[in-house]
Amino acid sequence: MATSNLKHFYIPEEQSIYLLSHQDAQKLKDWLQLCKEQLQLLGYADIELIGKGAFGFAFAGLSPEGQQLVFKFSRANLPQHVQDRLEEEAFMLSHVDHPNVPQLVEFQRVGKQAILVMERAMGKDLEQVSLQDGPLNVPKIINIALQMADVLNALRNFKQQGQDKPIVHGDIKPSNIVYNPQNERVGLIDWGSSVFAQVDASGQYVSNNVMDLMSGDLQQTNARLGDVYFIGEEQLNGELSSPRFDEQGLASTLYALASGQSCRFGKSVITPNSVGLPKELAHTLTAMLSDEVALKREAGDYFLRNMHYMANLVFGDPGVAAEQAMIPCWHHEDQKEIDTVVYSSRKSFLREEGDSSDLRYLNDAQFERYYKNYMQGMGETEKAFVSAVSRLGKFPVLGGIVVRWQSDGVYIDSSLNINRPALLPSFTASVNNVVRLARAIHRVGIFKSCMFNARDTLHVERSSVEQPFVPEPGDTIFYEKSRISGVEEEGRTHSYFEDGDDPDELLRLPDPMLAVIKRLNDIHHTGCIIFEALTLHLKVHSYYKLLDHSKEAEFRDCLQQIVALIPQIEGEGISGFMKLPYKDTRFFEHHDHLPEKYYPKDPRSQRQN
Repeated sequence: MATSNLKHFYIPEEQSIYLLSHQDAQKLKDWLQLCKEQLQLLGYADIELIGKGAFGFAFAGLSPEGQQLVFKFSRANLPQHVQDRLEEEAFMLSHVDHPNVPQLVEFQRVGKQAILVMERAMGKDLEQVSLQDGPLNVPKIINIALQMADVLNALRNFKQQGQDKPIVHGDIKPSNIVYNPQNERVGLIDWGSSVFAQVDASGQYVSNNVMDLMSGDLQQTNARLGDVYFIGEEQLNGELSSPRFDEQGLASTLYALASGQSCRFGKSVITPNSVGLPKELAHTLTAMLSDEVALKREAGDYFLRNMHYMANLVFGDPGVAAEQAMIPCWHHEDQKEIDTVVYSSRKSFLREEGDSSDLRYLNDAQFERYYKNYMQGMGETEKAFVSAVSRLGKFPVLGGIVVRWQSDGVYIDSSLNINRPALLPSFTASVNNVVRLARAIHRVGIFKSCMFNARDTLHVERSSVEQPFVPEPGDTIFYEKSRISGVEEEGRTHSYFEDGDDPDELLRLPDPMLAVIKRLNDIHHTGCIIFEALTLHLKVHSYYKLLDHSKEAEFRDCLQQIVALIPQIEGEGISGFMKLPYKDTRFFEHHDHLPEKYYPKDPRSQRQN
């Protein structure tokens, strides 16, 4: 990738406040409170935080007249030119007048703080709907597609001062589309990546001004990248901004919603033709997500021209049964709040060989954490697999999964426990997608991932690197007990140590602590412990469930010894250990993609085409 292609890169994702240091968490709480107080002083009421991203925060509230509004604040610690993008977003939104786009109310500054005020789209964003419901049913997909096609047509045909000036949203994805179940209307939000298109849908320069055509502005893209899980290759590679970008974002979004995924990358394995869509729409999305430029442009035109005809399809209730889990998934009713975090190791073998030297110039925490060391160099299916595992962390789930690829197939060990039974059907669909994508990866290697509750993380801080990390007197590692005590069966345990040392982990724990962890390994339990050592901040993430209640005193003693040995930890990096309760390995043969499955022409007949 060329340097210029990535200058606008960002990923709107933020770690849990429970993973921040005490000082950083307090700063964030204070700043959020200040934002609320500023809005109250301006006359707004019922203020609540509704979203956060790499660039800022969004609050909801009521105007003095009772109108539902959204307020966006840019992060105060960002460079000024980045904070100025909030004003650019207000400028672009002021040009959009469409019933499916919440309107700009005003842009104002309170001191140095910029605030963007707009109408609120009522309902939940489609990523939340997808996590709640699993793959969306066909009538809902068609309804969303129809409304979004109308929005895209309006943006493509926007004129200013008698001149064509198509608008590109630039970041169409499920979390940027709000769905109101009361009237089934959608609202397209977050215009922070929006620009005026430089070329139209046919690839012609938009400007009619000769001087504009001769300027350098048309030699360099004005596009912003948006979310790499949903944008197309042209936008990712820094081509001139075009309405085609939004066609790609919408095709990715519809595919993800229909398949119960959180990205576009699985399209060659879990194909649009395999997720039960009407054949015409499935084939159109397949072509729109194609790697052939001419084919996907033709399909995009077909989609925008013919979506209103597809909406005339008559739907019945096809009586689709809930998916059966391909690997064990447990559930129990528990009101405990869980902020699930997914920690994955052994990612290195998933990467393809590739030169990433072009990326070394970047000094961007979001990029570093989320792209360079996470996705860069992976094939499409590998990216989809890692995304599918990450999606599990959006559920209130604890446990772990180990995937081993061998020449004869895929071996999966798992312990997945969700504490909201109502979410089990959606969670099961997401777990099955992990399995389907794993089966399409043809390599020999291992991937481990564990899921813990950020609220249980133990934080230890120090003021300088010369000092050791010293826990507070009352610091402990949390654990819970199973409802029924179970004695370990010989040969069934998945041990901390049977996979050997992890090449992706850089922190070497002190030998006395490793000895205690080995003692712990002999007690029948399940869970994980992860040590994350930063310069001045040590985090001990854990999820422990004791299965053999007769060993509780010894188990508790081991955990206390681990805490007591924390001052001996030196260096920076991560080291983690995971133990599954039983050796209950499931085997799956390799496959390249799912078979075709379309919505039946006559749902009453239950025949698949």
